[in-house]
Amino acid sequence: MSLKDEIHEQPAVLSKILQSQADPIRRIASALHAQEVHSVLLAARGTSDNAGVYAKYLWGAYNHLPVAMAAPSLFSCYKKLPAFKDTLVVAISQSGESPDIVGVVEEGYRQGAPTLAITNAVDSPLARAAHATIDICAGEEKAVAATKTYTAQLMAIAMLSSALDGDDERWRALEKVPGLVSQTLALDEAVRQRAERYRFMDHCVVLGRGFNYATAFEWALKLKELAYVIADPYSSADFQHGPVAMLERDFPVLAVAPDGAVFDDTLALLTRLREEQRVELLVISDRDEALSLAHTPLKLPAGLPEWLTPVAAIAAAQLFCYHVTRAKGLDTESPRGLRKVTLTH
Repeated sequence: MSLKDEIHEQPAVLSKILQSQADPIRRIASALHAQEVHSVLLAARGTSDNAGVYAKYLWGAYNHLPVAMAAPSLFSCYKKLPAFKDTLVVAISQSGESPDIVGVVEEGYRQGAPTLAITNAVDSPLARAAHATIDICAGEEKAVAATKTYTAQLMAIAMLSSALDGDDERWRALEKVPGLVSQTLALDEAVRQRAERYRFMDHCVVLGRGFNYATAFEWALKLKELAYVIADPYSSADFQHGPVAMLERDFPVLAVAPDGAVFDDTLALLTRLREEQRVELLVISDRDEALSLAHTPLKLPAGLPEWLTPVAAIAAAQLFCYHVTRAKGLDTESPRGLRKVTLTH
């Protein structure tokens, strides 16, 4: 199975996790309520770390849980261990094999904290180390660049959030996601044609904010992994505190700007960048005001609340990264210097 196949497999994977993991996730949520968890420590690397950024926003916004990103080297290299009082320890890993991520969960377990693994490998060292496991149900992912495992991780995070607050309306919104991601993937041919415009791109910035801060980082990572583009991700708010100074005419700016709480501020920034600094603008959005500013607009389907837009938005970004890589004449299946499983200690 090729990278493109795995990108297009995502609606089926999302449907599968919704069907098979709803009851296990509700049981996990019930157990966490009984333990009176007040905060989360989250360990991950690479693409899974970007899923963790989404969890930081989502669980903070809807479940009132402060989420801190773990520093695995404290556990594996420095042996300086934080205390886990009233803390849920969560690890997100496609393979469940990275020793430093497993070490964070093992220490949480040793201290008596509840521990949770979100992984595609339910028989992995990570899953065995945790009290509970959410299977992201993505099946074997052969491509080095993670796509379907990332969106499945986002879905698992969103399902747990909805189960924790017991909101049936949010759960009904989750059930719409596979169909809307399928609509997004229908952009494939249009993205292929537009990607030719960027075949000589060697640097860019990627902007996102709020729930889509994670999308900016994951989009940038895929550009680095596949197309060897120096892609710097920023919050659209942070970007104005210094980095905006590096822009010049025709500098590529890629932005995720769906409807929601941060849309107006993001739109104001994109308007200024287009009109005053004359940048090259690519925008993923469901709002015509943002799309009209773009040299390359990628329209998201309507119907997703802001907290779920990262699942559809990254699907559009994955298509872009795939087709830019192909336009550059590079191998989408074997990025240089990378392996499917990276073991860090």
